[in-house]
Amino acid sequence: MQTEEVDILAFGAHADDVEIGMGGTIAKYTELGKKVVICDLTKAEMSSNGTVESRLKEAEKACRVLGVAKRVNAGLPDRGLFLTPEHIEMVAGIIRKYKPKVIFAPYPVDRHPDHGNCAKLVEEASFSAGVRKFRDSEQQDPHKAEAIYYFMINGFHKPDFAVDISGQIHQKISSLESYSSQFKVKEGTFQTPLVGDYIDSVVSREKMIGKEVGVDYAEGFFSTKPLLLSEDLLGGRK
Repeated sequence: MQTEEVDILAFGAHADDVEIGMGGTIAKYTELGKKVVICDLTKAEMSSNGTVESRLKEAEKACRVLGVAKRVNAGLPDRGLFLTPEHIEMVAGIIRKYKPKVIFAPYPVDRHPDHGNCAKLVEEASFSAGVRKFRDSEQQDPHKAEAIYYFMINGFHKPDFAVDISGQIHQKISSLESYSSQFKVKEGTFQTPLVGDYIDSVVSREKMIGKEVGVDYAEGFFSTKPLLLSEDLLGGRK
């Protein structure tokens, strides 16, 4: 398997997870020329609305909005993201293929179990990907990302740090609107927590986080280790 080094590899359990949590941040970094790959672990075949085919088309449209270099799907079972050796090997192989500088995954505290399970699976796979003697199906070289960060999907939590997306909020909204099967009310739509004003609630959350850090809109993230600032506390670069 040919490797492709990227700056950011963002994992979600389903298509639209990454856009909900960090669509603005992705747009911000692709505008800066950074290479971003999204990996959806499942095809969302258990979704109450939409089909596998429609979700794939919506995901492709969202990627074009955000400037994502590539979107891949691990093909793991929806509602079946468990810590099995096979699943860990699959995700570790994806990490080794793309050799990201930074990995993003859903914040483990979430109403949807798949989101928390996605985070645990990515954590395990990320560790295994860096172990020299761990063998994936393609027998790729080990790779250890510089960091794993976590983004919010459902709910609101006080983040460890935030990214200013004031200039990218409209791209984030547009990427979410790409998923018409999930967020728009139409004939035959099954009522889920996503239908109706969900996008508005996400935008309100980013506005609230932005207010906390003195900008119009920001996305919040979590880190398992301390962050080293590139600027001193007075704003001067070192």
